[in-house]
Amino acid sequence: MRPRAPREPRKERPLTVHHLNQLLLLCSLVLLVAVAAVRISSRSGLPSLLVYLGIGILMGQDGVGDIHFDNAELTQVIGYAALVVILAEGGLGTKWKEIEPVLPAASVLALAGVAVSVGVTATGAHYLIGLEWRQALIIGAVVSSTDAAAVFSVLRRIPLPSRVKGTLEAESGFNDAPVVILVVSFSTAGPFAHWYVLLGEIALELAIGAAIGLAVGWLGAWGLRHVALPASGLYPIAVMAIAVMAYAAGSLAHGSGFLGVYLASMIMGNAKLPHWPATRGFAEGLGWIAQIGMFVLLGLLVTPHELGDDVWPALVIGLVLTMVARPLSVVLCLGPFRVPWQEQTLMSWAGLRGAVPIILATIPMVNGVDASRRIFNIVFVLVVVYTLVQGPTLPWLARKLRLGEDSEAADLGIESAPLERLRGHLLSVEIPAGSKMHGVEVDELRLPAGAAVTLVVRDGKSFVPLPATVLRRGDELLVVATDPVRDAAERRLRAVGRGGKLAGWLGANGPRGTGGARAAGSGRGGRGGRGGRRTGGGRGAGDGRGTGVDRGTDDGRGAGGAR
Repeated sequence: MRPRAPREPRKERPLTVHHLNQLLLLCSLVLLVAVAAVRISSRSGLPSLLVYLGIGILMGQDGVGDIHFDNAELTQVIGYAALVVILAEGGLGTKWKEIEPVLPAASVLALAGVAVSVGVTATGAHYLIGLEWRQALIIGAVVSSTDAAAVFSVLRRIPLPSRVKGTLEAESGFNDAPVVILVVSFSTAGPFAHWYVLLGEIALELAIGAAIGLAVGWLGAWGLRHVALPASGLYPIAVMAIAVMAYAAGSLAHGSGFLGVYLASMIMGNAKLPHWPATRGFAEGLGWIAQIGMFVLLGLLVTPHELGDDVWPALVIGLVLTMVARPLSVVLCLGPFRVPWQEQTLMSWAGLRGAVPIILATIPMVNGVDASRRIFNIVFVLVVVYTLVQGPTLPWLARKLRLGEDSEAADLGIESAPLERLRGHLLSVEIPAGSKMHGVEVDELRLPAGAAVTLVVRDGKSFVPLPATVLRRGDELLVVATDPVRDAAERRLRAVGRGGKLAGWLGANGPRGTGGARAAGSGRGGRGGRGGRRTGGGRGAGDGRGTGVDRGTDDGRGAGGAR
């Protein structure tokens, strides 16, 4: 290993406006290059993290930028902050219906699976590479965690069965917590704690983090659904603030803040919050910024000319982890749940590593562990090489194992805006390409009394639908519902989106209309008689009086906004 050349200490210079302008220009260029790189990575199947790491290396002291950066403590702090944002974004995007059936299996894999991976990988590092037991255990713990950013970014582009996708996403969200505890414990000076003491500490911290995360998430979701904020842009800010609060509260209570932020975000992500598409887009944007900043910083921290002596140990340890430790943990943990061997094979190969192991490798550097720089270099090489191998081959392996996604109807995109003064809700519904709502007439939606389709936007033009109006792919609907039936209306819309016009006969929620008039907006609708015509009979939104002609049919359903 070539020693690093000594450098003269640099004098601290105050930040001026000129320096700020230079920094902003550099950051904007890096972001634009990173955004363009996503297009390349999506086509090649490579995780974008490799591109971001490459940008950081090019900017570093061995690259064209010649930026000297070796502050491991700052990298760890920024990495923790970025990981909080990434876990929050991942939790907000996790669908409860996908992980609920696999939650026990994912929890066992995230806890017991980590223990198996640490033990097997540490044993291989000690006997095959000759590392001391403390160093071997640190490396085993660091690389045993699957990376949330890598898993979320790769798996959500691959059509996999919901059970496989749900298990891997939940595992990546859960296993950061016990791994952080193990790495900190192994990196602390002095003798190791007894295994039962360490096990009890992990259980306690996970319990505290889970309790705080569930409580903060539930209270936050309840508050956001019952408080109408004056601007839609405030909802995304509030959601992210609540998620970060769950992390901070959990950590300050000596619990697992990472588990807390993931659980709180998952609760809010499945709570049908107002202006949800805007919140989701905001969280995704923050997640991308966090990934870009974190990976570029990690690329700056590494010194490429020092990696030569650590390539072979990294390849050997990675081979033990990928071909022995990970498959063994999957088989032992998922075997009792009778998971098919094809899915076990894919999940064994899909244990992606990313920024989390590299961030965790800074913990022994900050704590002054012997050979901590070598540990960091080994982990860095391992992550880069095996991510380069595993990421692009996942779709191929899924096809070989015949684990393509079953053809399912695409779920509707529904955005809700509360009307606090009118005690109602506006639901903005988008009909995606795969939705079975295509071809369904407005009358066949059979929304509950108190809900109505008031407007349809098609090909950039809006119109008030008739009961016989046929809905098409790409339509955007404006549905008005009163407070008592808001949830029932959304359940009914989603049921029709998944099951088509016969969803009601297949047990989906939503009572069949019996002639009760449903008003547009949040007003109360009058009742129309059977047959005949009437004018101004239904009170709707606005001034409360129906306008135009409400054509009754033989079952009492009206046209336009009042039904």
